[in-house]
Amino acid sequence: MNSGPDIPAKTIRDEAARRRTFAVISHPDAGKSTLTEALALHARAIGQAGAVHGKAGRRSTVSDWMKMEQDRGISISSAALQFEYRDTVINLVDTPGHSDFSEDTYRVLSSVDSAVMLVDAAKGMEAQTMKLFEVCRHRGIPIITVINKWDRPGLDALALMDEIVQKTGLTPTPLDWPVGQSGDFRGVLDRQSGQYIKYTRTDGGATIAGEETFDPAAAEDLEGEAWTTAVDESDLLDLEEQNFDRESFLAGRTTPVMFASAVQNFGVHAILDALVDIAPEALARLDRDGNPRPVDAPFSGFVFKVQAGMDSNHRDRLAYIRVCSGVFERGMVATHATTGKPFATKYAQQVFGRGREVVDTAFPGDIVGLVNATALRVGDSLYLDEKVQFPEIPTFSPEHFMVIRAKDSSKYKQFRRGIEQLDHEGVVQVLRSDLRGDQAPVLGAVGPMQFEVAEDRMVNEFNAPVKLETLAYTIARRTTPECVPTLARERSVEVLSRSDGELLALFSDRWRLQGVEKAHPELVLEPLVVS
Repeated sequence: MNSGPDIPAKTIRDEAARRRTFAVISHPDAGKSTLTEALALHARAIGQAGAVHGKAGRRSTVSDWMKMEQDRGISISSAALQFEYRDTVINLVDTPGHSDFSEDTYRVLSSVDSAVMLVDAAKGMEAQTMKLFEVCRHRGIPIITVINKWDRPGLDALALMDEIVQKTGLTPTPLDWPVGQSGDFRGVLDRQSGQYIKYTRTDGGATIAGEETFDPAAAEDLEGEAWTTAVDESDLLDLEEQNFDRESFLAGRTTPVMFASAVQNFGVHAILDALVDIAPEALARLDRDGNPRPVDAPFSGFVFKVQAGMDSNHRDRLAYIRVCSGVFERGMVATHATTGKPFATKYAQQVFGRGREVVDTAFPGDIVGLVNATALRVGDSLYLDEKVQFPEIPTFSPEHFMVIRAKDSSKYKQFRRGIEQLDHEGVVQVLRSDLRGDQAPVLGAVGPMQFEVAEDRMVNEFNAPVKLETLAYTIARRTTPECVPTLARERSVEVLSRSDGELLALFSDRWRLQGVEKAHPELVLEPLVVS
C-alpha cells in the first residue's frame, strides 16, 4: 500500500499513535485562551504566558491574534497550535468563545479526536457549554472536563459533580480532587497515588507554578482539615464508583474531571499528562459512506477552516487541513475530491497562533495550513492514490440578516473581493438575488457579532468601508426553484441564493412561515439541520 514516499506503514502508525488532537470548548469567558497559553507554557513551547483578559501590561494570548479579539478579550476565531510534550505531538485547536461563532466551533470539532470541556467553578454548566457538549456527544468525541478558576470563590466540588450528571448524563470520574474550597486553592489530591500535589503561586501566573508532592501523612500535617475533607470527599466518590475507566471514557459514558486555575497555572501540568495518558490517538476516520480510512492508507485529509487576514504583511489565506491518513509532504500533488483536479501543496505551514513555520511532512492527526489555497473550501477532501471523501461539514441556519453595500463606489473592486473572501471562509453566509444584484448582497449570520467581524475586516483588510442595513428576517428554510414564483408573491418573504447553490427562503418570523405553509402545503420549506 502506497502510504507516502519511502515511509513504512509501521512508522505512520507509530506517528499517528503519538498524536493528540483536541479542542478546548466552553461558555464565553471560562478561560479557554488562557488555558491554551498555559498548556503551551507547561510544554515549554513558550517562555511566558500571554494575556489574562484586560490585564494592563500583559501581552495578548498567542491564540488570539485578531485585533478585535485582543481589544475585547474574547476569542472569535479558531486557532491551531502544535507542540511536543513527553514525546507526544499535541495539536490543540482553540475555539471561539462567543456563541455567535458557534458555527466555527462546529467546524473545529469535526477535525479533533477529543475535547477539553472547561467549566467555570463559579457558574457550572452554562448554556453554550451544553450546546457544545451535545455536538461532542453527537459526534462521539470523548470529553475531559476541567473545573477552572478554582482559585476564585465558586460552587461546592461535589455539587459540581452532581450538576455534570444531571445536565450531561455522563458520570464524572475525577482524576484529582481539590484541597481547599474554591477561592482557597492549595493543591490537589491525586486519586491514583493518594499523594498531595501542592501548588505555589508565581508573579501574575506568567510562569510555571511550583509543585511539591507530599505523602498523605505529611499532607495532613501541612494542610490539616482541608486535607482530611478532600480525602473524605474522595472516599465518597469511591463509594459511588466514580473512578476512572478508560474504556467507558472513550465510549462516551464517563468524563474524567480535573481541577485547575489556568490563570495561576495550577493543575495545567496534570491536564497535559492526562491528554498524553488517556486521550485517544489519531485513529481511522470514517468517509462519507461510513467506511474507515486506515491511518496507514495513502495520504488523505479534509479542510475544516479557511482563514485570511492573519498576517497583514502577506495578505494571504490559509486552508487548515486535518491529516487523516498517510503522510503529507510539502510539494506533493494531491487530488481534489470534489473536482477531481490535481492540487499542488507547494506552500505548507504549521501554525502556532499567528506565528508560522514551513512544514515538510505531517502525519495523521496533524493540522497543516495550506497557503493561498484558493481552490479549497471548508469540507473539501484531498487524497493520494485511493479516492476518499470525508463527510461534509454542514452549514448552520442563519438567524440574522443584513444588506451590505460599499460606501465608496470607486472601491467596488475591493468590495467584491472582500465579500468573496468572507464567503469563502464562512465568516458569514453571502446570499444573492437578481433583484438585489452583486452591489447589495445579503449577509446571513448565526449571531450579530459576525457582522461586526465582517465590517471590521472589510474596512481594515480590504480597504472597502461598507454600510450595513438590517433586514427584518429571522428564519431561513431551504426551498427549490419550482417554489420561487409562489414565494415571490408572499409578503415578508424573500428567496435568495447561497454560494453553494442552495436556495433559501427568508421569513420575517415563525408566524409568517406557518401562514405560508398553511396556504401552500405543496411548497418545499425544509429546515437547515446541522448533523
